[in-house]
Amino acid sequence: MQFCLEKMTSPIVFAVMGHITFILISVLCLFCNATTDEIGTCWPRSSIGHIVERPCPEYINGVKYNTTRSAYRECMDNGTWALKSNYSNCEPILDEKRKYPMHYEIALIINYLGHCISVGALVVAFVLFLCLRSIRCLRNIIHWNLIATFILRNIMWFLLQLIDHNIHESNEPWCRLITTIYNYFVVTNFFWMFVEGCYLHTAIVMTYSTDKLRKWVFLFIGWCIPCPIIVAWAIGKLYYENEQCWFGNEPGKYMDYIYQGPVILVLLINFVFLFNIVRILMTKLRASTTSETIQYRKAVKATLVLLPLLGITYMLFFVNPGEDDISQIVFIYFNSFLQSFR
Repeated sequence: MQFCLEKMTSPIVFAVMGHITFILISVLCLFCNATTDEIGTCWPRSSIGHIVERPCPEYINGVKYNTTRSAYRECMDNGTWALKSNYSNCEPILDEKRKYPMHYEIALIINYLGHCISVGALVVAFVLFLCLRSIRCLRNIIHWNLIATFILRNIMWFLLQLIDHNIHESNEPWCRLITTIYNYFVVTNFFWMFVEGCYLHTAIVMTYSTDKLRKWVFLFIGWCIPCPIIVAWAIGKLYYENEQCWFGNEPGKYMDYIYQGPVILVLLINFVFLFNIVRILMTKLRASTTSETIQYRKAVKATLVLLPLLGITYMLFFVNPGEDDISQIVFIYFNSFLQSFR
């Protein structure tokens, strides 16, 4: 009789156990498939009941967001994703141009006006140096090359302004090439300022005869030394910051220091040159007789005029001075004026 009961109940037990096992397997096998939401965030395959975390997208509706924060979405118990993803923790990065739209528009007008006036005046000076062969000494050849770097730098600036925002975002190769050439002329511009300081310091402080100075040395410093600097910068950009046509200096763009570092260095050296020149002239001014005093005073005044020529003024606002509104607005206008009217 016990055997009969066991025989009768075994199918029932197995059926119940099989049903429970089927439910457990079904529950364990439920998951949410990988999908993309309306923002474009990719949500990977996940088990039910889990809240999945993903980095905030870089752009939402054209606005740049902080990618260090996270968005969330729940995988429901029925194996489907929640209808809405949670982007409440994602913070937009405020663009300075959005914060001060009127000031940036005025600054852009100042930039265009300044670059136009600057290019016109520089072209006239370049042509005069080209035509007047009688004034072609080493000092004027240095001036001539410095003028050439200013002209080329300004022309490349105009080309950069013609680049459309969509091209900027798509990071086209030719767009990156324009940025590279522009930065090359920026570096050569500062290196020719260094050549100006070096020539003046050698002639006044070290009292060497300028006839002993070689033109090819200055040409090498001004045009050749910036080449490996820009090549190193381009390689760094290509492998580590290959975005937005390599243009702009946002927080975290450490590769830009590859060329900005040498620029700061030559500006500091020029500052030392200028300090030495003024010191020597002031010493001679104190020791001079009445007839020589006027001559040395004129020399000191002329040397102070060299401040923009040696690039010393660029050190005033090389770095953004502060985060408050007044500092930002002053920086916008001063930097625009300094970068365009030269």
